[in-house]
Amino acid sequence: MELQTTDARPSVWMALVPIVLTLALLGVQIFYYGDFTPHIPLAIGIALTALVGLAEGLKWDQVEKGVFHVIAVSFPAVSVLLLVGMIVGTWIASGTVPTLIYYGLSLLSPQIFLAAGMVLCSIVSLSLGTSWGTVGTVGLALMGIGEGFGIPAYWTAGAVVSGAFFGDKISPLSDTTNLAPAVTGTNLFDHIRNMIPTTIPAMLIALAIYTVVGFTMIGDAPSFERIESFKSALSGAFVISPWLLLPAVLVITLAVLKMPAIPTLFIGVVLASIMAAVVQGAQLHDIFTYANYGYKVETGVEAMDKLMNRGGIQSMMWTISLILIALGFGGALERTGCLATLIEVLTTRVKSFAGIQTSAIMASVATNTVAGDPYLSIALPGRMFYPVYDRIGYSRLNLARATEEGGTLISPLIPWNAGGAFVITALGLGLSDGNFENLLYIPLSFACWLSPLIGIFYAWTGLFSPKA
Repeated sequence: MELQTTDARPSVWMALVPIVLTLALLGVQIFYYGDFTPHIPLAIGIALTALVGLAEGLKWDQVEKGVFHVIAVSFPAVSVLLLVGMIVGTWIASGTVPTLIYYGLSLLSPQIFLAAGMVLCSIVSLSLGTSWGTVGTVGLALMGIGEGFGIPAYWTAGAVVSGAFFGDKISPLSDTTNLAPAVTGTNLFDHIRNMIPTTIPAMLIALAIYTVVGFTMIGDAPSFERIESFKSALSGAFVISPWLLLPAVLVITLAVLKMPAIPTLFIGVVLASIMAAVVQGAQLHDIFTYANYGYKVETGVEAMDKLMNRGGIQSMMWTISLILIALGFGGALERTGCLATLIEVLTTRVKSFAGIQTSAIMASVATNTVAGDPYLSIALPGRMFYPVYDRIGYSRLNLARATEEGGTLISPLIPWNAGGAFVITALGLGLSDGNFENLLYIPLSFACWLSPLIGIFYAWTGLFSPKA
């Protein structure tokens, strides 16, 4: 990701103005009015940032170029979103997702469900190299299984996010895993090895928590009638067969063979469409409709209908529009020098390695929060901090790990961030309908926030902190 350079350097207070005002507008919209639609506050943020740029001597076309540059960089991610929408619609129509839910209700128990779900998402995400693809496919099926077991949606979502973003962090196929060493000038596989000391403990702690919760808080299995009603609804509306798992198996196999994500996901759409026609009896026009508008069915079980009536390209448009506006805001902040000013303050005032490493992690978290862009949260701090690591004699691998921990892992925990917006939409958490209790998935995504905390602990103890 080649970031725009700028000579603009607003003062610290001037740089804070668009950020503070935008966050205030977001707070009013979301918490005062109870309306989870961050689009307009972020759009106003672009205008406020542009005013700062104009005050600093930039011309509008320079600010505009910064906005559109970051938006253009996001197009591969937007393409994945469109394909995930198509996959959800066609995989439900083909019976792939219903079959996953049916067998999951038959084979899993509520006690091990959360732990098993996290492990499964970890394996799939590591293979695919995309947390979004994992959340939109396997994650959706796990939400259905959790509903059948009577497990609150926010617990299931927490386990899904913990597992899915683990793979996105250390998979050599992941875009963010490649971006961090590219920005910091380090080797990809050295970077992956250097993330193991924070990633593995975070995952093991999360696994232990989900296991304990499964055997204590969740308790006995839900009523036999509830599970049977879900299975009957599925078998009544779809043909259920192990062969219908083939699209998922093929997608994972192609990913393991290192085929690029976009053609891999599209092949999954094509195979599921063929199965929807051959096995479920769908017509060609129906398949087009499912891929574009999502699947619609009435099973007679309201909870199951809510899970199955989703997917399609159009279901992703709310998320895509939010991502484009948030990225535009991030691009404006970067082009006008607002983010660079604030990060520069950190790099000049903090002297110790522990302080620098902590600041790099928190700078990525802050960029994620105010700019809404996981890519910018890796690229900007990575570019700004690496001379500091050279100066103090520590390896840039520490910086690459810091940007992944504050960037990749924190992005799904910020609702207006690209990652958070996708998780909320793909898992059907219904925040726009007022289901704010589902925001509890944020603290319950243990692996995502434990990893940066472990990284900060290492920085202050000197453990796993290689020198140059």
